[in-house]
Amino acid sequence: MLIRLAIFSAVSIALLGSAAVQAQDAYPSRPITMIVAFPPGGVADKNARPTSAAIEKVLGQPVTITNRPGAGGAVGNAVVAHAKPDGYTIGMLLSSVSVIPAADELFNRKPAYTLDELRTIALISADPMILIVAAKSNWKSVKDLVDDIKKKPGQYSFSSSGIYGALHMPMEMFFHAAGGLKLRHVPTKGGAPALRQLLGEHVDFTAGGPAAIGPHIRSGKLRPLASWGENRHPAYPKVPTFRELGYDIVYYIWAGMFAPAGTPDSVIKVLRDATRTAVASAEFKKAMKNLNSPIVYKDAPEFHKYWRDDATRLAAIVKMVGKVETK
Repeated sequence: MLIRLAIFSAVSIALLGSAAVQAQDAYPSRPITMIVAFPPGGVADKNARPTSAAIEKVLGQPVTITNRPGAGGAVGNAVVAHAKPDGYTIGMLLSSVSVIPAADELFNRKPAYTLDELRTIALISADPMILIVAAKSNWKSVKDLVDDIKKKPGQYSFSSSGIYGALHMPMEMFFHAAGGLKLRHVPTKGGAPALRQLLGEHVDFTAGGPAAIGPHIRSGKLRPLASWGENRHPAYPKVPTFRELGYDIVYYIWAGMFAPAGTPDSVIKVLRDATRTAVASAEFKKAMKNLNSPIVYKDAPEFHKYWRDDATRLAAIVKMVGKVETK
């Protein structure tokens, strides 16, 4: 009888232990943190909020946003890259995630992170940048702007989300294509602060994503002059592309979800499946439509190829632009 009791107890303990391990391994079993490498109000943040809200309904766990701005996105990107690879720290990162390592290499700096330290979950959106000026400025076209800059080199200024950031790179492409325009550069910690610089009349112009600049264009505070898209943006059909104006430049700011490279495939699958369901929801589609940001969903494998191809292109642009300091 004692032997049977001992065996029963041993089996019971083993089963309980197995159940505990399964419960511990169940993902997700606690809140998930979504890192945004820029302050609230920018493109990354505006994509992260409806995405996190939609995903947490699917997963049944809170997905909280933590803004970690700094160094043109390098600080927040590094937080994601170096986080514990357990699926509880993910990131909504921008296309500039690919530029920062290329810039570090250009300056022979120790990289804040490498692309190999990240793995893709899903692409959420991809929007062309748009050149904007104050509505009360005298510039009604890109030609007006370029003519004045050439007359007074170094006298005008522009803001960006940081050196080599998602707002800075398209600007440098424009300046290069226009024959080498000379301006003063005012880098900030994100797209929202860069926009505030223009709204506060501290700079003369900047670039912005359609979602971030939309309210200020509709309110009559800002005027769009040109788009870096391959085609005109549906929300701004009267705004010409740079290619239409004779400048062969295209630049898209995309937002995608990433995890640390060592995150298990099983966890990534849960996140991929949840994101696929979330972006297909009517609520998410409505939220993105209100932001003037069309959904450009790509699952992890397709997004990985898209990202690596774009990273190669952006690295080449960094080399073309060369070493850039604040002006």
